Amino acid sequence: MTPHTQPSAPSRKTILSGMQPTGELNIGHVAGALRNWVALQREYDSLFCVVDQHAITVRQEPAKLRKRTLDMAAMFIAAGVDPAQSVVFVQSHVPEHVQLAWVLTCMTGMGECARMTQFKDKSEKHADNINVGLFTYPILMAADILLYNADLVPVGQDQKQHLELARNLAERFNHHYSATFTVPEPFIPKVGGKIMSLQEPTKKMSKSDPNEKASLFLIDTDDQIRNKIKRAVTDSGTDIVYDEEARPGVSNLMSLYHIATGASFADIEREFAGSTGYAPFKEAVAEALVAYIRPIRERFLEVRSDTDGLSAILRQGADHARDRARKTLRKVYKKTGFVEY
Repeated sequence: MTPHTQPSAPSRKTILSGMQPTGELNIGHVAGALRNWVALQREYDSLFCVVDQHAITVRQEPAKLRKRTLDMAAMFIAAGVDPAQSVVFVQSHVPEHVQLAWVLTCMTGMGECARMTQFKDKSEKHADNINVGLFTYPILMAADILLYNADLVPVGQDQKQHLELARNLAERFNHHYSATFTVPEPFIPKVGGKIMSLQEPTKKMSKSDPNEKASLFLIDTDDQIRNKIKRAVTDSGTDIVYDEEARPGVSNLMSLYHIATGASFADIEREFAGSTGYAPFKEAVAEALVAYIRPIRERFLEVRSDTDGLSAILRQGADHARDRARKTLRKVYKKTGFVEY
C-alpha cells in the first residue's frame, strides 16, 4: 500500500473534518460523515484528520488510544477516503494545531466556552474529570479548521455550535490584525445525518454505547449484522411508514435501508406496502446492510494489516499538512507581534 504524492498547493476550495478515536465506528459515521467525505473529496481540496488530541479531554488508556487512532485512519481509507486525493493525517503529528489554539485562546471570552452545550453535557457525564481541556476544546477545533483556511467543514448538528465559534474567531482575528483566515461554512447532510440506536430509537447511535446490540459497527460480521437488525426495537403496528415522531423504530430501519440501497423513503414504503409484520422488512434491511458493510470491513482488515503502508500514508499526510500549517502559523505569529525565529 503505497501513498501517492499530494499536490503542492490547493487549486480548489478546501474542506477539513476529523473524528475522535474513542471507539469503534458505526453505520452512523458512514451516513453522517464518511460517505460525504468520499463524495466531497472529488470536488474539494480535502484534509481528513484523526483528532487524537481532542480525545484526551476524557481519560484514555494509552495503548487503546494508539490502537484506535490507527484503526480510525484505516477505516477512513476503507470507507473510500483516497490518500491519492485527500490528505489523511493524525492531529498530534502537526504541532501547529496547538500553537494556533493558544493564540485563539487569548482571543476567546470565558462566556463563549462556558455556554457550549457539549461542555455542559460532558461535564455531567465525567464529573470526576472536568478539566480545562474540556472547556477549551472548541478553541482547538477552531484552530484545526482555521489553520488550513477551510472553506467548508462537514459537521454534525452537535458540532454546529463549535463551528460558529470558529467563524467568530476568524472574523475577530481578521478584524484586529487584517485579513488572514477564511471564514468557514458548515456542510450538514439533510438525510441520514443522524442514525438512532437499534435498542433505543429515540437516542442517537453511539460508538461508546455500553450495549453492543444498540450499534451497528463497521467491523461487525455478516451474522452480527443480521442478529442486531433482527433484535432491533420497532413500534406498535405493522405498516412500513416513515414518521420519526410516531414511529421512531421503523423510521430508523428505513434510514438504514436508505443508506444501504439508496432507495427513497417513498420507494421503501411502496416496496413494503401490505407487509404483515416487520420480519420480512427486517430481513431485507439486514441483507442490504450486510452487502453494504462487508466490503468496508474487508478493506479495513486489509489496510489495517499493512502497518508499514498505513504509517507511510499518515507520515506523508502529516508532512503535507505541516507544510500548509506552518505557512498559516507564520502569518499569524507575525501579525500577533511575535519575533520571527
